[in-house]
Amino acid sequence: MTVTLADVAARARVSPATVSRVLNGNYPVAASTRERVLRAVDELDYVLNGPASSLAAATSDLVGVLVNDIADPFFGIMASAAQSAIGESASGRAGGQKLAVVCNTGGSPERELTYLTLLQRQRAAAVILMGGSLEDPEHLAATAGKLAKLAEAGTRVVLCGRPPVPGDAHAAALVFDNRTGARRLTEHLLGLGHRRIGYVAGPADRTTTRHRLEGHREALAAAGVAEGPTVHGPYDRRSGHEATAELLARDPSLTAVVAANDTVALGVCAALRERGLSIPGDVSVAGFDDLPFSIDAVPALTTVRLPLHEAGVRAGRLAMGTEEAPAGGRDTVPAELLVRGSTAPPRG
Repeated sequence: MTVTLADVAARARVSPATVSRVLNGNYPVAASTRERVLRAVDELDYVLNGPASSLAAATSDLVGVLVNDIADPFFGIMASAAQSAIGESASGRAGGQKLAVVCNTGGSPERELTYLTLLQRQRAAAVILMGGSLEDPEHLAATAGKLAKLAEAGTRVVLCGRPPVPGDAHAAALVFDNRTGARRLTEHLLGLGHRRIGYVAGPADRTTTRHRLEGHREALAAAGVAEGPTVHGPYDRRSGHEATAELLARDPSLTAVVAANDTVALGVCAALRERGLSIPGDVSVAGFDDLPFSIDAVPALTTVRLPLHEAGVRAGRLAMGTEEAPAGGRDTVPAELLVRGSTAPPRG
């Protein structure tokens, strides 16, 4: 026989309204009363009717976390941290719990919009969009429209590592300082004496790619050094491996290669070794993000640290309303240069 909210109320010797308040976590209830209700929930194995509850309330217990690729440590670290922070907001065994669902877009703009539509239909309590966005005016306008509708319905919208665009006024944004991090990385190479620097960039249509490439170019321009060859590709190891062949074909005298991220840098290192080149003796290599394996690479990768875990935690708390939104709705998350063994002065 199905256990009802009235059954829980009778067992706990409280009104059905009090049971509802405890389970929804939206009204103060005395600790002893809360404990009595939760004990009754456990004893009767009562399950809250989520869809019915979401119809009665402004939002449901669902939190959507949109990522490009959950297999990429960049997204996995942030999504895991956000999910942990979302769990922290629970006010008891059954009160205030949220279900965090990771939506893997695969970098598809159509899939991103589809997930936002589905989350809107489910009256999601919050939506977190992680990583850079596609720089396509039509897609940006469509996304901004979806986010506005979500916000109007009471859904909290958080951008993590994703710069806001016109129309994202209702979103809280944690924006990585990719441009400054990339500039400092290139300044480090220039300071060592490198003047022929190749660059393996990410997809040309992504904000993260553009900002990191702009920082790289700013450093070169400030030093009066000509820009070396640049090759675009996905943020994966294969891209770095294949791009290295093209970079060396275009400029065999390269003394350093900057990679779009640490995963790409591993592919660069492998390709260089296959050609009998040593790192950093013949060619210095640098990455970005400070992913967990970067320090264990041989030699350890010089990289730019982004506080991915910390940003994910903040995103989760912003989504739950347990952290105050940044002033102006936006906070710039700093990047830190980490100099390790994969970069050194060029020979000669």
